Amino acid sequence: MADSLSDHKAALIARRWHDHLSRERRRSGHSVRAYVATAHRLISFLAGHLGQSVDDEALAALQPADLRAFLTVRRAEALGNASAARELSAVRGFLAFAAAEAGRPVSLPRLKGPKIPRGVPRPISPDEAVSLAQEAGDDAGEPWIAARDFAVLILLYGSGLRVAEALGLTGAALPLGEALAVTGKRNKTRIVPLLVPVREAIEQYLALCPWPAAKDRPLFRGARGGPLRGEIVRRAVVKARRVLGLSERTTPHALRHSFATHLLGRGADLRSLQELLGHASLSSTQIYTAVDAAHLMDIYRNAHPRA
Repeated sequence: MADSLSDHKAALIARRWHDHLSRERRRSGHSVRAYVATAHRLISFLAGHLGQSVDDEALAALQPADLRAFLTVRRAEALGNASAARELSAVRGFLAFAAAEAGRPVSLPRLKGPKIPRGVPRPISPDEAVSLAQEAGDDAGEPWIAARDFAVLILLYGSGLRVAEALGLTGAALPLGEALAVTGKRNKTRIVPLLVPVREAIEQYLALCPWPAAKDRPLFRGARGGPLRGEIVRRAVVKARRVLGLSERTTPHALRHSFATHLLGRGADLRSLQELLGHASLSSTQIYTAVDAAHLMDIYRNAHPRA
């Protein structure tokens, strides 16, 4: 009974961490669920690993060997390097929160995370981006859904939005103008350009949509009138890319990469690109210099007779 009560105390810390992440840190619902799930996995593992109750004192006494053992178990469950690094980051965040709540200094066990090769996103051409949006629309069963899918994908490419940002738009964005206010990560708002073809695509969708636009309702609706889910958008892209013979790396997020790459190739400076993409730091934007170089190398290999 004592062990069960102590385990429950650790679970209560995880519950308060959930509230802290969602209310104070304003993390996305997906991130909060993932982080808290890691905390519960850690607590469950420690109960068996330590052979004792898991409470704040047990968390405070953890050593690097304990976390290595936890990661070893997780890696045995086919966890890749990137996922293992995220798991370790979530564990550190949870332990730091537990320490702060208990009023003790934050002193985390030193443990080197797995190395993650930094992949370079591969953009698609402007023609491919438009073709992808058109094919996704053509595959839809109803005209308004076809217009919706085309509008969403052309918005991702034309304005560099994340999928969640596009689907988070409401009728408050209307009437559309030359720019759009977008709420991104951590509730930060930025202004992005709205090109004429993008604006026209959204307006065409709105004209066909069976549900009227309302300021407090999602701009992009699902088939039954509720919010459009990201999974539906991803599924439409998978079907379209197969028809067009595009790479499996052609995802909705690849449209955002393409937006950034094409702007950089046309002379946009990194600081402006950072603002348009809503990156918190310039280092996040600098990856696109590598993207542009990779894209140029692809063109070179395909075009040069001696390549």
